[in-house]
Amino acid sequence: MEKVYKAMRNTGAANITIGIIVIAVGVSAGIVSIITGANLLKKKSQIMF
Repeated sequence: MEKVYKAMRNTGAANITIGIIVIAVGVSAGIVSIITGANLLKKKSQIMF
């Protein structure tokens, strides 16, 4: 029975770690998208098609 509890604890810790990593990557990607979008809007008059 103790092995089951250790496995559950390890799985929970791994899930929390993965969740934190996913949140950090998502926030970073969002910030980069906002910055690049702002740069495009700032240089809108220079873009020719």
